[in-house]
Amino acid sequence: MLNRLFYGFLKWVAIGPLLKVVFRPKVIGAENVPEEGPAILASNHLSYADWLFMPLGLPRMVRFVAKAEYFTGAGVKGWLQKTFFSGTGNVPIDRSGASAAEGAISSARKVLDSGELFGIYPEGTRSHDGRLYRGKTGVARLALLTGVPVIPVAVLKTDEVAPPGKKFGRVTRPVVKFGTPLDFSRYEGMENDRYILRSITDEIMYEIMKLSGQEYVDMYATRAKELAKQQASAEDPPAA
Repeated sequence: MLNRLFYGFLKWVAIGPLLKVVFRPKVIGAENVPEEGPAILASNHLSYADWLFMPLGLPRMVRFVAKAEYFTGAGVKGWLQKTFFSGTGNVPIDRSGASAAEGAISSARKVLDSGELFGIYPEGTRSHDGRLYRGKTGVARLALLTGVPVIPVAVLKTDEVAPPGKKFGRVTRPVVKFGTPLDFSRYEGMENDRYILRSITDEIMYEIMKLSGQEYVDMYATRAKELAKQQASAEDPPAA
């Protein structure tokens, strides 16, 4: 209850109104998000500011997963950090499973089972060059395990507000687009079929691409970042 009050305070009183006045974000398709009941909001990921602007145009709380370390710090700093992350809709990753990926699925299921909205970035990390990268199949598995709809989301121009590698960029008008909900109930019981998971994930990424207009790259974003670093190092060798 306290988390919801804090979330409401930040969204409607403290941070939300300031963001709306300064950046004037444009929201399209908010009516595609159900007024109640669970749904997965699958978004592209351009900037750390995405999680601020994506829920801003919705009346409901959007939950995300965050590292458990953000909720276990000691002292005043630890309490403030835990209060902030909890109050802004984040839930700790449940690492009682075999891996962090399983922990994220477990935490996300708890959110959806309670009838809430869950936000996820299928690319797994921010795009370093503004292009849309291959989605990881966790979003598909989560959709099949819970049976809830997936709503594709495109967040645009947040990489100008907060560019990769920088805390601040320039004041511009972000755009958030919510697409038509996707129903994957036809694949019920097939959450362990990797071909089905890849097909569903690719369908979700295609819908995100249509909304965002981004160039699609059939490569994981983490790998693309590694290649970009290698290329930069090769072009700028250390001085002798």
